[in-house]
Amino acid sequence: MSRPMLIATGRPPDEALETLERVFDLRRLWEAPSLDALLADGAGDAEAIASFGKRPVDADLLERLPRVRIVSHFGVGYDSVDAAFAARRGIVVTNTPDVLNEEVADTALGLLIATVREFACAERWLREGRWSGEGPYRLTSSLRGRTVGVIGMGRIGRAIARRLDAFDLPVVYHSRRPQPDLAYRHYPDLVAMARDVDTLIAILPGGAETRGVINAEVFQALGPDGVLINVARGSVVDEPALIAALRDGVILAAGLDVFAQEPHVPQELIALPNAVLLPHVGSASVATRRAMADLVVANLEAYAAGEPPLTPVAETPFTGWSL
Repeated sequence: MSRPMLIATGRPPDEALETLERVFDLRRLWEAPSLDALLADGAGDAEAIASFGKRPVDADLLERLPRVRIVSHFGVGYDSVDAAFAARRGIVVTNTPDVLNEEVADTALGLLIATVREFACAERWLREGRWSGEGPYRLTSSLRGRTVGVIGMGRIGRAIARRLDAFDLPVVYHSRRPQPDLAYRHYPDLVAMARDVDTLIAILPGGAETRGVINAEVFQALGPDGVLINVARGSVVDEPALIAALRDGVILAAGLDVFAQEPHVPQELIALPNAVLLPHVGSASVATRRAMADLVVANLEAYAAGEPPLTPVAETPFTGWSL
């Protein structure tokens, strides 16, 4: 019995790669000189795509692969996959929800504390010998007395809110619609919420609908004691407006794990002492990345066995594996 053909856009982790090679006729787009070269080698008959890495699974790619029935994406956010086009073609898109919730929530709280308490600057003060030469590091802002507005209240937003509860910090949130099972106050208007809090944590989906929603108006509303933490997508923040707000004291500080043009970070942002910057490591632990890869593989194995996928995204509900 022949194995279904699979294209992997980026290199999977070793264990996932071994399984995919066993179950599928695996074609390695990340090693090919071009998509054209891969297709010329017979990959146009691929039935499945494992979406790893930065290469988008866009309409152009899917148009050239008419037999594809599933795109299994590595990550909870799937804005790099054209899910709307996939839905029109009857292609199921899957992602990796839940397995990274706690890790990303931990990152958000760690970034919040490091930003408000200036831990990175304080560490440099020690390493540069300034503690012994110039005295103690200066007093910092505090989490005490802050109110946190969570932008996006999905699975990860809820995990963040639980941690904020444990820190005894009041929580409110902004999302497209209120969550009836949550007691936190819901703000339908982001600017209004920013005006009423002094800390924002962004964990909303990326994509065209949310591009640049955290903008100069939001920063003005947040005010000079305001702190922004972004563990969502770089696209949700107007990056030039954020740089100006940090530079001009419109807000106090920002902690960022994501950027508009990763891995390229504007030098103006790197130079700002009131920005704590991480290289998109929100879910980057061995255990969590292994669990994410396992779920990518499990969705693809379900397809190969003719079984329903485990985690189809909302735009592409499973209705059967059409031919």
